[in-house]
Amino acid sequence: MNKRYFVSLLTGVMFLSANAQVSSTLSPYSQYGMGVLADQSQGFNRGMGGVAYGLRSGNIVNMKNPASYSAVDSLTMLLDVGVTGQITNYKEGNKSLNSKTGNFDYAVASFRLLPKVGVAVGVVPFSNIGYTYNHTEKVASTSATTTYSGDGGFSQAFFGTGWEFAKGFSVGANISYFWGKYSKTIPVVSSESNSSTITRVYSTNVSSYKLDLGAQWQQLVTKKDLLTIGVTAGLGHQLHGDADLQIINTNSSSSSSTERNFSVADAFKLPHMLGVGASIMHNHSLTIAADYTFQKWSDIDYPVFDNTKYEMKGGIYQNRHQIAAGVDWEPNPLGRKFLQLVHYRLGVSYATPYYKIGTQDGPSEMTVSAGFGIPIYNSWNNRSILNISAQWVRNSASAFVKENTFRINIGLTFNERWFAKWKVD
Repeated sequence: MNKRYFVSLLTGVMFLSANAQVSSTLSPYSQYGMGVLADQSQGFNRGMGGVAYGLRSGNIVNMKNPASYSAVDSLTMLLDVGVTGQITNYKEGNKSLNSKTGNFDYAVASFRLLPKVGVAVGVVPFSNIGYTYNHTEKVASTSATTTYSGDGGFSQAFFGTGWEFAKGFSVGANISYFWGKYSKTIPVVSSESNSSTITRVYSTNVSSYKLDLGAQWQQLVTKKDLLTIGVTAGLGHQLHGDADLQIINTNSSSSSSTERNFSVADAFKLPHMLGVGASIMHNHSLTIAADYTFQKWSDIDYPVFDNTKYEMKGGIYQNRHQIAAGVDWEPNPLGRKFLQLVHYRLGVSYATPYYKIGTQDGPSEMTVSAGFGIPIYNSWNNRSILNISAQWVRNSASAFVKENTFRINIGLTFNERWFAKWKVD
């Protein structure tokens, strides 16, 4: 592919991803905390349960462990883009509802900068917020209907580098511009003709940074088995964003309204994060990997309005734990038949909630995934991969709404041969 076209494509998808503000969720659970956290997996590992910390290859952009960037070779330019569509069933008691959503998911790119030094850039989601539902309470002959609605989310645009400083040992870092906003509206409307409508509008606009570090060690343990161990750490810190609350009291008979405004400075914070994982590749064909992720949310306060004050309170967040395991099998990497070169993937993951609903834990998340990596062959490229994966995700918490989501992700990894010197006789 002509390099100018490739650069134009890269610029276009990065811009599209950075400006895609449509939420990819309609979950009522996205109203809590910073929303529904994105798993930040990509086409190559989404079918493997999202495992990443111990994966290392010159044919992927593994942004979850920046140490892996040093694996890219000197002739390769990688661009990985993905889109997601999903159908979700919400069930509470004997009531059930289905919804459909879709969104441009991520865009990442990587290439070799110096010997044993690779770099990557990209735009990925951090969390999503999007929901609308009603609750009606009846008292005697009157009723009050409360509508909960919100939209927004948080994203990060990152630049990263990885360096293999000794044989088998690599380190790396991602520095991200972290931004996002949300608006959460709660109007309470009474059935009485002369009553007032009280509307609360919660909002914020965040602009800060995010820093993630990574390391990998790779070693042959037998002639056919390659072991990779990875570790990552994310540095928690205060975000530059105020939590704003506007309360509007509107009288239905006189059409007059009054407002009260509250604000909490620097109300949001990123948690410290630690991830460890390992993979073993047998005969360049079968890869088995597992990850563990810990996010320390418990020491972070959250802005809460108690009908008189809007202030920071503890006990809203709790530490989050996630485990994941996955398998990737390519029957014969040196084969000539199409089915021998397809990647077949399976994975599973389980995550505990990072917030509480009142005094109860939020929903835990169970995910089962499967996918394919399909090689693309044409006149100018035989190294690109079309990644297709399916996920079943179950979010459940005692006495709350149960969610079952079927999700399809389509990712395309452009693997371009760049920087080659042509020799003409």
